[in-house]
Amino acid sequence: MNSINVKEKFEKFSKQWHPHQIATVDDMQVILAKIQGEFVWHQHQDEDELFFVQKGILEMHFRDKVEIVKEGELIVVPKGVEHCPKSMGDEEVHVLLFEKLATKHTGEIQHEKTQTEYPKI
Repeated sequence: MNSINVKEKFEKFSKQWHPHQIATVDDMQVILAKIQGEFVWHQHQDEDELFFVQKGILEMHFRDKVEIVKEGELIVVPKGVEHCPKSMGDEEVHVLLFEKLATKHTGEIQHEKTQTEYPKI
């Protein structure tokens, strides 16, 4: 039971679109990721996903709209909803995610950005 300095954890990695696990809570995990550009259209059939923006501005694209999530704000993507996270412009965005341990990075989609293991930092 130690406190976790999120800012220090972000300093431990630079690779974008590669989540790093910093904690677990029951069957949930807390993940940090750095993103830039556009990700992959995907959905998580059985899991919700929470994105909390630590730095920058996140564009969360849905098939019918785009939600702008600013630093200090969060968005929950409900299970089964197709989405595509994207940074605004060339800015690198830092996000904290909260999701079930069983959640696959890109759902059932296999892509070059798909990660199957999240390093623990």
